[in-house]
Amino acid sequence: MNAPFDTPKAIDAAIGAEAARHPAPDHQVAVVGLGYIGLPTAAVLASYGWNVCGVDVSEKVVETVNAGGVHIEERDLDRLVSEAIETGRLTASTTVPSAHFYMIAVPTPLTEENLPDISYVESAARAIAPRIQAGACVIVESTSPVGTTERVAQIIATLRPDLTVPVFGEQRSGDIALAYCPERVLPGKIVRELVQNDRVIGGVTPACAARAKALYSSFIEGDCLTTNARVAETVKLVENSFRDVNIAFANELSVVADDLGVDVWDVIRLANRHPRVNVLQPGPGVGGHCIAVDPWFLVSGSPKAARLIRTAREVNDFKSNYTERRIRALLDAVPDGKVALLGLAFKPDIDDFRESPALEIALSLARTRGQRIMVVEPFAKDLPNGFAGTGAQLAGLDEALEQAEIVVVLVDHTAFKHLTPEALKGKLVYDTRGMLKR
Repeated sequence: MNAPFDTPKAIDAAIGAEAARHPAPDHQVAVVGLGYIGLPTAAVLASYGWNVCGVDVSEKVVETVNAGGVHIEERDLDRLVSEAIETGRLTASTTVPSAHFYMIAVPTPLTEENLPDISYVESAARAIAPRIQAGACVIVESTSPVGTTERVAQIIATLRPDLTVPVFGEQRSGDIALAYCPERVLPGKIVRELVQNDRVIGGVTPACAARAKALYSSFIEGDCLTTNARVAETVKLVENSFRDVNIAFANELSVVADDLGVDVWDVIRLANRHPRVNVLQPGPGVGGHCIAVDPWFLVSGSPKAARLIRTAREVNDFKSNYTERRIRALLDAVPDGKVALLGLAFKPDIDDFRESPALEIALSLARTRGQRIMVVEPFAKDLPNGFAGTGAQLAGLDEALEQAEIVVVLVDHTAFKHLTPEALKGKLVYDTRGMLKR
């Protein structure tokens, strides 16, 4: 990636005249949160000529990044971070610096009641508030319930009464700008898609949206579409809820097909020959920090109206329970046999286990059948902590296939795709991904 900024004057133009009138901050961009989105975003910005500080509460993460390393597995990220550190465009810190732009990319998990927890976003806002200068722009990238950007504005306004903070619905400008711009990337392709994909940028006011767009336009090849913050927040939730609903249809169809005694993979293949039908592929559930979580944000915002969205979430959660029950039935059919569980990640060819149905299924089985559980996960050097003391073991594919009487495909990693039904002849096989049919 080549930096588009040939002169300091061009950078100042992107930062904006308002910010340029104030004392120079420590960095041009501060990215708060160096996880699966924050670190790639910080590295991409640095590769495009921005002076970036990545902020994280973990000293280990900060030390790793400052040494030119990465703590997550993502294609091309190690090279990008190493180059950015070497050039001095990227540094990492546990404290928030002053900056022209602040990007909040921290987690937004669910509570046990399936309600959104925005405490990390609120903490980031409190950390930014003492450092922010007039002319700066704060952008929330974390997937959030509608109204979160306004909540960030409220926190900053309370902690910084010396600043005029813009208010949603009003046209008057403030001393700072606030906007929401969610990521739209696919794990395994994050670095490329951060640059290529369209972005929706929602401002607390139109002027705020324009200010944030100046940053994104400097490195994004796709379109930068502006709207208000509430619409942008809703757009992100709708995108993932749409996918969840469609996956739920496929997962429910797989259960119906089992009841009817028909092959769901043949049904989907043939149904999709219809020019206006596109049934997705079922699996053992839905994972990841987006699709398995974000629909609940919409449900919490409109609990009486979001009936289909709630049902889809329940269907996909049920599919994980259904899958586990079927595996337990296979274990009961072979009382002393071992089972090879292929995959723990929430999708193929990544090391991301967040909200992974494969991981939850394997953990539950290990707690009661631990000595019989062999896990094959090419993207893990050790089993996650939850397996400690269960007797389950991490094994190579060849070892697991040699010892196990039962084989369950939970994730269709490329490392497994050479397997054929003939290679597994004589074993009980449960393919939750349809990998062997393809």
